[in-house]
Amino acid sequence: YLQEYFGYESFRKGQEQIIEQVLGGINTAGIMPTGGGKSICYQIPALLLPGVTLVISPLISLMKDQVDALEQNGIDATFLNSSISGLESSNRMNDIKHGRYKLVYVAPERLENPAFQQDLFNVEISMVAIDEAHCISQWGHDFRPSYLKIKTLLKNMPSAPTVLALTATATPHVTDDICQSLGISVQHTVSTGFSRDNLFFSVVKEENRSRFLMRYLEKNKNESGIIYAATRKEVDSLYAKLIKAGFKTGRYHAGMNEKERSEQQDQFIRDDVPLMVATSAFGMGIDKSNVRYVIHYQTPKNMESYYQEAGRAGRDGLESECILLYSPQDMQIQRFLIDQSNPSQEWQSQELKKLNRMKDYCFTEGCLQAFILRYFGEENPEDCGHCENCTDKRDSVDVTTQAQMVLSCMLRMGERFGKTMISQVLTGSRN
Repeated sequence: YLQEYFGYESFRKGQEQIIEQVLGGINTAGIMPTGGGKSICYQIPALLLPGVTLVISPLISLMKDQVDALEQNGIDATFLNSSISGLESSNRMNDIKHGRYKLVYVAPERLENPAFQQDLFNVEISMVAIDEAHCISQWGHDFRPSYLKIKTLLKNMPSAPTVLALTATATPHVTDDICQSLGISVQHTVSTGFSRDNLFFSVVKEENRSRFLMRYLEKNKNESGIIYAATRKEVDSLYAKLIKAGFKTGRYHAGMNEKERSEQQDQFIRDDVPLMVATSAFGMGIDKSNVRYVIHYQTPKNMESYYQEAGRAGRDGLESECILLYSPQDMQIQRFLIDQSNPSQEWQSQELKKLNRMKDYCFTEGCLQAFILRYFGEENPEDCGHCENCTDKRDSVDVTTQAQMVLSCMLRMGERFGKTMISQVLTGSRN
């Protein structure tokens, strides 16, 4: 099946174990990095199991692409979400009941509809695959309340389907949440590790980021890449600047209408536009293999978002760059966004902790990939040997005494002056 329908000679790490467990009727959680081949883990069992495989996914903009790809491979599949009319939904539901499809993709919000739940009870469902399963956890970086309905749905299903939960970004806390919520035994979790050896990480702190970006893009004009910014306003500003500078650029954020977003995404996937400027709304599940670089123009709010977005580079396994352009202002913007989301005190405290870990990443002197792996629960990861910090040839110098002298000077000057005046005093300027 792997070769016949998908054209692959062999499984990637973890895929075969997950498929064997699912075919054996074992509820399973699969933690695989972006680009690790999660969809194969439910698409192949769907062909082998009787009845229908239900795929719950928040990626409405991607469902049609995935269904089209399956149909091109000769696999009967369909989707139900808000992009189709009520009449079309009803027709598709009838076809599902009559066994026309092997795979059915649904948005989690549809689970809240009692009529839809009732319809599902008349369908032979052998497996439920939950994509982006971290959305089920309130401690995940992208919690969706509608995901909480999955637990009730599974409990009421007469066919008692096998459950497969898949995600690319889950800390140990979030993994426990997923397993507990979906009735998955921890020993049936398959984690292939979070390491992506073809990604080269770096953080740029001391340079004007606009100048750095223009220089970098000029050098990589023929490559495909994504630039992430924190706000719609920044995306629009960057987009205008890059178009004016002569770069073929697309843009994507939630302020654009669905038609615009879809057109821009298609142009990027077809390589008509090699460069995309976007907020975090862009890219979830994008199956574009030749993204050679991902640049974060502003620091993201947490490590989960960062690694998921950075992981869209190099899905073809070739060397690719992940560059973060840090500025202290980014922290203020992200704190403001956290405050504006009307959070509970507990949630706000959790998000601020995650933001501080993101800042720690920007300032670590150790291996950047190892820092990420430790965040996701891997113990004693080895240095990657090729990130910016691993390849840094500078010597380490102890400047404790000098730092004490600077702080002492600031204190004696009453802590009322900026760095220019303090530098002048410390260097004995005659100013």
